[in-house]
Amino acid sequence: MVKPRVVITGLGVLSPNGSNRIEFWEALQKGESGIGEITLFPTEKLACKIAGEVKNLSYDCMPYKERKRVPRIVPMAVLAAEEALQDARIPYANLTELQRQEIGVIIGTGAGGLDFGEQEYEKFFSANAHISPFAIVSSFVGMVSSEVSIHFGFRGPSHVISTGCTSSTDAIGYATSMVQSGMIKYAVTGGAEACITPAILTAFVQMGTTTTKWNHDPQRASRPFNVDRDGFVLSEGSWILILETLENAVARDAKIYAEVAGYGSTCDAYHKVQIMPGGAESARAIKIAVESAGLTPQEVEYINLHGTATRINDELETLAVKNVFDGRSHRIPASSTKSMIGHPQGACGAAGIIATCMAIESGVIHPTINLDNPDPACDLDYVPNTSRKSTVRTAVCNTIAFGSKNSAIVLKKVL
Repeated sequence: MVKPRVVITGLGVLSPNGSNRIEFWEALQKGESGIGEITLFPTEKLACKIAGEVKNLSYDCMPYKERKRVPRIVPMAVLAAEEALQDARIPYANLTELQRQEIGVIIGTGAGGLDFGEQEYEKFFSANAHISPFAIVSSFVGMVSSEVSIHFGFRGPSHVISTGCTSSTDAIGYATSMVQSGMIKYAVTGGAEACITPAILTAFVQMGTTTTKWNHDPQRASRPFNVDRDGFVLSEGSWILILETLENAVARDAKIYAEVAGYGSTCDAYHKVQIMPGGAESARAIKIAVESAGLTPQEVEYINLHGTATRINDELETLAVKNVFDGRSHRIPASSTKSMIGHPQGACGAAGIIATCMAIESGVIHPTINLDNPDPACDLDYVPNTSRKSTVRTAVCNTIAFGSKNSAIVLKKVL
């Protein structure tokens, strides 16, 4: 039996470099960074003082009494979901009970509401026992999809996928299967993250994964594939997509950005943090995604890279691409969205997938900025510093996570 084709019909964005999908894409095309000095908390005692913050986040979408009871990730997820639903022309305020049961929410996140928990437990350990009764329910990871479902009244499955930096890629892969199976008619999916906190940032600095050398020049701090890169820039945001079958989208004359044509996921089973030397399992995840899309490596026209700007990650991802695409690897344009938005952890896959949707639609590939002096070990075509006009009909979106995880999605233009 042939599985139904699943397509993307709505996009919603809250990003460090754009408060909606249009601003986000315009900034990416121009190579504009959203990295700046941290304003969410004092940084005098921190080695890293920069991050990719969402500017002027409004809680007005939440009922007044709820605004002090929810973590920062909730209004982010709700606002991006609202934009995506509007973009897909789904009248969420006027649905029947049956229609509400046909919409599922599947969100990827790494930290969930840890910012809320961190603040509340700081009160507790400072001898102020008057912490919020919502300290637990508002800080655990699983609440993110529930808050979105509750806000819109969607009664389909409400799930959170939390697999580290592959979270939103895995959420979209999972949501695609749910739509294909007929379990739900529409999926509200993607990723959200609000992980810029003193404790999380300090832990990443201690691990040696976050840059500490660019506090004086934040917009140049995220430097994937550059020889002087010294780690990623922590960031936040929400990137939400609407999925439905191609048949349903055509029947209701919906705008179609791309087809989610393939998905692959593997595990190195190697280390909590380090990637297995050689990147073989990352390559295998990409191969699985390409094959499940019914494509050959020769047909892939663009790669949205994980590209974190950590030394090992960038080298091994480059090796993985060479492993899959062999002699073509140097001729396929590939870029890192993180060069402009930083690393939003579990939401990064969805950010790259939306950037790729816009590349497919516009015929423009966004650049990898700050690529002034490429590492000799990183020798692919990373579309350095300036966007490029290019027809994109097939693309791979790649992600790599702590815990040895690798996931990739293939998008295809619907002709």
